[in-house]
Amino acid sequence: MSIDQIAIQALRLSSKDRAILAETIWESLEDPYLSSDISDKEAIELAKQRDDEIEMGHVIPLSHKELMDRLRG
Repeated sequence: MSIDQIAIQALRLSSKDRAILAETIWESLEDPYLSSDISDKEAIELAKQRDDEIEMGHVIPLSHKELMDRLRG
């Protein structure tokens, strides 16, 4: 079954069941930063740096839809 087929079926669920499904899927994902050598302080500095890059126009952020389209493409 494709992601699109699963999404169609999932969207037919009640909002409560969709929330439970979303939580179940989210919790099944591994956090890429848990096994990383980056400290909380370094992660915060990186987030600030990324925010500054966006604010200064050095990078253009993607919308959620654009990101998902790229990931599926």
